[in-house]
Amino acid sequence: METVLQLVFRNEDGRLFTLNVQNPKDDLTEATVTPVMDLILAKNLFQSTGGALVQKVSARLVSRDTVDVAAFE
Repeated sequence: METVLQLVFRNEDGRLFTLNVQNPKDDLTEATVTPVMDLILAKNLFQSTGGALVQKVSARLVSRDTVDVAAFE
């Protein structure tokens, strides 16, 4: 099963920007994710097409399980 941490921010245009982090730690909590998101905002580490990131929206772990049903060659 593949798990991704999605850090969701709002940019200057009011649109959402999602940063996907592959292979996150299993023990993430709000207390561990919040400082990282705050640092991303404070250091202006990422720019989006809608401008700078200005607000934290959410952090979520998304898991996906892929099962091959058939393979065609």
